[in-house]
Amino acid sequence: MRSMTHRLHKALAILCASAAFALPAAASAADYPARTISLIVGYPAGGSVDLTARLLGEELGKRLGQTVIIENLGGAGGTIGAQRVARADPDGYTLLLGSTNEMVIARMINAAVQYDGAKDFSPVGLVASQPMVLAASPQSGVKTAADYLKKVRDAAPGTYNYGSSGVGTALHLAGEMINQATHTQVGHVPYRGVAPLVTDLISGQLDFGIFVLSSALPQVRAGKIVGVGLTENRPSAAAPELAPLASTPGFESVDINLWFALYGPARLPQPVVDKLRAALNDALASEHFRAKMRDAGAEVAQPGVDLAAFQVAETGKYGALVKAARIEAQ
Repeated sequence: MRSMTHRLHKALAILCASAAFALPAAASAADYPARTISLIVGYPAGGSVDLTARLLGEELGKRLGQTVIIENLGGAGGTIGAQRVARADPDGYTLLLGSTNEMVIARMINAAVQYDGAKDFSPVGLVASQPMVLAASPQSGVKTAADYLKKVRDAAPGTYNYGSSGVGTALHLAGEMINQATHTQVGHVPYRGVAPLVTDLISGQLDFGIFVLSSALPQVRAGKIVGVGLTENRPSAAAPELAPLASTPGFESVDINLWFALYGPARLPQPVVDKLRAALNDALASEHFRAKMRDAGAEVAQPGVDLAAFQVAETGKYGALVKAARIEAQ
């Protein structure tokens, strides 16, 4: 009897201790947010991910009643910033503005990536996307998607090349999708950034390039490079003068973009996820935010997209492209 009483007291003590630990966590989630939130960007300031984060951070701050600061942790194609968030305390005070590259593609091509974009994060919601642009050198004589196809379709492999911002990026894989759709073999040349890529296109040392819309549009409108078409299968309100490649026969299956989404670390308490999701959805419905993003070349997502399911579909799409391009994990 004494032994049974002892065991009962021990069980009650453990239960009380567990409750004591759970109460502060529950109270913390209920009070969230009580201090400044850090929104991590895995790229240097000035790029499309950074700009999206700054516009979103301002909107979230208004709705959550706390300051949202942007921390740029550039390097390794966005994976350094993503890994920082994957290892952060799941309290809602360290978030990630992630993009296609570090959340889906990186682990397929880089064996050093130590996180899983699907398992090590709490998906909050899709924020926005940008189409990419197939651009041509003015010296190429290519003005339209039909011109492009006529020029490259019967050429021997290696005759023509396209540049992107690096091996395994969404830009590189957009070029491979174009190759697949058109049954062509335009070679890939990786560059370290947009500036040298633009320089070689302008000079004619490079035939074609793939850019994010926000990077391409100023160069196209200045007449420095030729905008051949968009990689999404729908027009862009930010660039109505550029037609989707898919509207030209031969390119019908081309449909790819660069997207941005909000994440927390895995095991983020559901009340915190709910508050962040409500603030995000409210921001996405704001015409002010939508207009700012449109000016930046992006289209805001519809509120309520299931980010986890979306990411599964994107992983399948990019996995097929990586396999077709024969990119091996290094």
